[in-house]
Amino acid sequence: MYTFITAEKIKSHKIKTLANNSNNHLNEIKEQSVVQGAANMNKNKFTEKLKKGVSVHEIEHFTRKHLTEVFTVAALVIGAISSCWDFFIGPKLTLLFFTLGAVLGIFFPVFVEKVIHKLYVRQETTTQLVFGAVKIVIAIFIPFVLFGVFGLLAGTAYHYYTRHAQIMDANKSSRKPRDTSGDEHD
Repeated sequence: MYTFITAEKIKSHKIKTLANNSNNHLNEIKEQSVVQGAANMNKNKFTEKLKKGVSVHEIEHFTRKHLTEVFTVAALVIGAISSCWDFFIGPKLTLLFFTLGAVLGIFFPVFVEKVIHKLYVRQETTTQLVFGAVKIVIAIFIPFVLFGVFGLLAGTAYHYYTRHAQIMDANKSSRKPRDTSGDEHD
């Protein structure tokens, strides 16, 4: 059987398409306004928190929730101080190990990710406390080892982000988007 496409069918299809496109656009605008409203609400909450101050209970709760990150930040600060003021070993060796770690992280990202995953994922609180204490002791006495590990992480992150950017550039469409103004053309 032959199907005839009439002008009315084409017009009704275009109207439906335009209606769908405008509904999608309105939904996107609504989502953006909700996200912006949430951001403003969070900003207001943050400024109120600054005015009131932070209680000891809130600090303890945050520390329990983010134990690994707190110890890592503390180790970084202590390691930077220890390295900069030549307590035991100067900054030259620290920079060398950070650079070596970054290079190794760029060339062997999968191996580094596997090791880090084994060390940090799903550990008990006691194990996290022990690793945190060890990080701080290493940061005081041999900070170049700590910065070597951070170099590995930085190299791995660099590798993945550059690959991601290359993939995103390759997936971009080379054609211009179609005009959805609804005007008929040839």
